[in-house]
Amino acid sequence: MSSSVGVGSAGGGGTDIASLLEKAKELDQLKKDQDDIVVEINKIHKKVLASPEMVDKSVDAILLKLRGLYARAKELSENEISASNALIGLLDGLLQSGASTAQKKKIVGEQKKKRIKSDTDSARFSAASMRNQLDQAASLKGEQVAARVKSDDEKDEWFVVKVIHFDKETKEYEVLDEEPGDDEESTQKKYKLPMSYIIPFPKKGDPSSAPDFGQGRQVLAVYPGTTALYRATVASHRKRKSDDYILEFDDDEEDGSLPQRAVPFYRVVALPEGHRQ
Repeated sequence: MSSSVGVGSAGGGGTDIASLLEKAKELDQLKKDQDDIVVEINKIHKKVLASPEMVDKSVDAILLKLRGLYARAKELSENEISASNALIGLLDGLLQSGASTAQKKKIVGEQKKKRIKSDTDSARFSAASMRNQLDQAASLKGEQVAARVKSDDEKDEWFVVKVIHFDKETKEYEVLDEEPGDDEESTQKKYKLPMSYIIPFPKKGDPSSAPDFGQGRQVLAVYPGTTALYRATVASHRKRKSDDYILEFDDDEEDGSLPQRAVPFYRVVALPEGHRQ
């Protein structure tokens, strides 16, 4: 009913392969035992056909022997079915394991491709974003911007300066302080500053593109009558984006209270993170 089974190595578990080989040997032995029983049964059948008179003399003994052989054949056949079912179960397990491994490899491969694509897309996006930032920085030539021209352990000093040049290689601005303070030299002073030290002002003629800072928001704004920027708090809500901000500047107390000062929207920017004043 079954034939000898040969199994090669598999990439799954060694225990499953060993069980498979052992069960295959068991099935082979059952086949040989069944063949032996069939041979014995056929011998008796031939004797009965060849010598009917012998059956008359020892009919009970022959019938008992035949019954025993058929019972044994039935037992071997049932064992063969059991062994075959066990082999099928083992093979299904190995096939499922192999399919699972292949599926895992497929999933990992797809994930790796997605990750490579994502990394590539991110790199492209980052490169495009950096180029865009550099182009925007270069476009500020001739514009007034907010610049952190001085910084120490205690405070940062921000002033209104004019952009003279932007170097895309070094990513540095060259700026000009057009109105140095009383404590500065009378001549205009130039600075070279990194990109992080510069904040563009909103366009005076385009209020719609300017950020809208709500009441209570802290900002960095030009103090009226100067070119210096200080931290301030938005004191009231504006009806239109073109309206001036009403601000209360830090450390600007008069008679124990902070006066509210009007500052044009194009002289107010977001407060830099970690600003010290």
